Amino acid sequence: MKLRLDSIQYASSEISLFRFVALDGSELSSINPGAHIGLHLPNGLVRQYSLINQGESPTSYLIGVKREDNGRGGSLFMHKSLHVGTVLEVDQPRNNFPLLEDQNCSVLIAGGIGITPIYSMVSRLQELGRNFHIYYACRSKSEAIFIDQIADTKNANFHFDDEAGAYFDMRSAIDSAPEGTHFYCCGPQPMLAAYENATKTAKVPSENVHLEYFSAELDNSASSECTVISAKSGKRYHIPAGTSILRVLLASGADVPFSCEQGVCGSCQTTVIEGIPDHRDMILSDEEKESNKVMMICCSGSLSDTLILDI
Repeated sequence: MKLRLDSIQYASSEISLFRFVALDGSELSSINPGAHIGLHLPNGLVRQYSLINQGESPTSYLIGVKREDNGRGGSLFMHKSLHVGTVLEVDQPRNNFPLLEDQNCSVLIAGGIGITPIYSMVSRLQELGRNFHIYYACRSKSEAIFIDQIADTKNANFHFDDEAGAYFDMRSAIDSAPEGTHFYCCGPQPMLAAYENATKTAKVPSENVHLEYFSAELDNSASSECTVISAKSGKRYHIPAGTSILRVLLASGADVPFSCEQGVCGSCQTTVIEGIPDHRDMILSDEEKESNKVMMICCSGSLSDTLILDI
């Protein structure tokens, strides 16, 4: 899609809200809670951002971007160089963090900028009249967004490290939920690590544990060398150790989709016809990884000498 940046709104000390609309003002594709879009920035970067709004036939897409001075350049460009009226190419919404809307109880846990996909879930669960609890943790209240809106919801809990003098008690939030609850968490890596540990320790069924990473947890350059064969063309590609499959394919002129290059967005998901991938992404479930039917070629390598991929 080609969308126009319609407004930029200051939301907190580090976060701004960017709203995009269709060039002709028409309705956009529907948004399921937890979805994200990919922005093709004028400086050549492609970055994924969670959608804050949700619903059928929206007239705009709203995202929140936290300025990361030591990041990979996307957020800095957004904050310093984008201006209202800029037209960008934008990928259609996709969802690796879907909300199960028919559950009796949901617990939503957000850390910092991780509130962006969680807030869309809050909106949807309110519409449906479902039972849910939301926990929103930040280092400081000055870094939080949508405080007033969240405070108006039932069972809202806030935690600010500088006021509490301690980190958010993840295990308490997990233990206080009734049996059968579905849990959703998005935030910085230390929070997600605590979340995974708490849900495992509390013996929460894996199918009830949902999370989304904003950046990679693993070193995605550790795979050994291998050969990748294109099932469509028969072309063979040598993948040196420490180099991603995606980078080799792109350097050879192959036309393959990609975005984050960290295994957190799902844009480069590729069907595996033969071989055993070395899965290093943060999206596929344990069951999907064990099946070896698909892989993320931006970060995952191979445990076998050869991979035949549907490319």
